[in-house]
Amino acid sequence: MLKIQRSVNASKVRFALSGRIEREHLGELRRLIDEDAQRGGAITLDLRDVQLVDGEAVEFLARSEANGVRLRNCSLYLREWIASGKIPPGNPPRKTRGERTKT
Repeated sequence: MLKIQRSVNASKVRFALSGRIEREHLGELRRLIDEDAQRGGAITLDLRDVQLVDGEAVEFLARSEANGVRLRNCSLYLREWIASGKIPPGNPPRKTRGERTKT
């Protein structure tokens, strides 16, 4: 579960994220960031209370940062994954029921 708390101070928008950031949350997070980016303010993702991220979330955070979103309170291990461009181990791509192979 991911909790997103938005706060605004002047033209600066801060999204405090807590919990797990997984593929299923990225669409909503992207929408919120895009809405505020259109208004022209600075956007910060505060990752202090993030407990777990999957590989797609790491890629999303890397792209967001490359596009000018500030990552605040980013843990060292997450910062290393973002910098390396590697998907964290233990997070293989998920398969839907129809994609699973029979044994």
